[in-house]
Amino acid sequence: INSAPSRITIFDRCGEPAMFLEGKQTNFGMGTDLPKTRDLETDELRPTTLKDVREVATVADALPNIDFIGSNGLPSDVETNTMYIESFKAQIECSKKPIFFTAANEKDLGYILEMAEAITGGKKELAARPFLIHYSEPTSPLTHSDGAVAKLMLCAERGVPVNYTPAVLSGASGPATIAGGIVQGNAEALSGLVIHQLTRKGSPIITGTSVLPIDMRSTCISYTAPQHKFAYTVIAAMYHYYNLPVWGTAGVSDSHILDEQTAFEHALTIYSAALEGSNLVHDIGFMGQGLVSSSAALVMCDEIISYVRTMLKGFEINDVTLALDIIEKVGPGGNYIGERHTYENFKRDMWEPKLANRLNPDNWVTAGSKTYKEKAVEKAIKILKEHNTIPLTTEVQEKIDKTCKRASESLKNEYLSA
Repeated sequence: INSAPSRITIFDRCGEPAMFLEGKQTNFGMGTDLPKTRDLETDELRPTTLKDVREVATVADALPNIDFIGSNGLPSDVETNTMYIESFKAQIECSKKPIFFTAANEKDLGYILEMAEAITGGKKELAARPFLIHYSEPTSPLTHSDGAVAKLMLCAERGVPVNYTPAVLSGASGPATIAGGIVQGNAEALSGLVIHQLTRKGSPIITGTSVLPIDMRSTCISYTAPQHKFAYTVIAAMYHYYNLPVWGTAGVSDSHILDEQTAFEHALTIYSAALEGSNLVHDIGFMGQGLVSSSAALVMCDEIISYVRTMLKGFEINDVTLALDIIEKVGPGGNYIGERHTYENFKRDMWEPKLANRLNPDNWVTAGSKTYKEKAVEKAIKILKEHNTIPLTTEVQEKIDKTCKRASESLKNEYLSA
């Protein structure tokens, strides 16, 4: 615990600081490996493709409150041995934001790090200004697989940030009680920390644990159950006590479509994650118990995060904002519409939504009576048509293409398993 860094700086792929993982500073971003996608155009639930990975990265690149990206998908149209490599390539081509990514084992992880080094200029440069975080995990109960340990140690050796956190399933891979799940999960997380730091002391690691309840009627996990958030609150407090960066989950829903359930579960989980101060909050925009991706849900979560951050920011109290002179000037029965103070300050404390309705009923009907879901879908489609990220240089793109081709040829006959 003492040798692991209490502060980790994550950069974007242009080399600019993008996230600070420390204290109670919260960063929100995407997750990985969703097998299903809710189609923007048809609303069909279908297998995720590499095109979906590219599209969700593009949408996230344009959303100001999404701090880091992830694949949000497990592409079904890519060879299994190279799906993580191709997903990473798609993300660096479509967004400059930091990348939270997965790999099957140390072999494809090695190729992914090689692509990242092509961007930064080498191994030392990547360790000095990392723009990526590898996500791996132990296997509950109380097990570290060969592949997970190999990836953990490789990241430690190279100085690349790794997120190593277990997911305890209450009543299945862990005790049925919240407290018992926290005890087991924390043992798994800290044992991973020991392996990591003994490999190379001082290497960056984000840890913590997840305790997910199982609905015993259906055997499905619930990403949004209150018990899940209870556990995160305790775990975040523990890791703040350890003075270590802590991982979390929010912006998730057990609903399979973008509906009222999705909205309230996204909002409550984002708000609770912000209050608990988790540093690396992933899975933003997840639906269907962590199985369904939706770019429209990501758009909605971006606005929710903006709302929550405004609430936590508070407001300023000084001579200007107290406005005592203006209150005296306007006096009883007056109004403030024409006052310069209003003109100069009306935006100071006002949160302005991009999608949420603030029209009166008649004007809302005149504007087309659109639902929030319709507006979120429209915005996602508009971003895909209009947004372009900062492109890779020709030299870097060629290096990445060559690495991908070499990986495909090398791994085509192998079975990769973590």
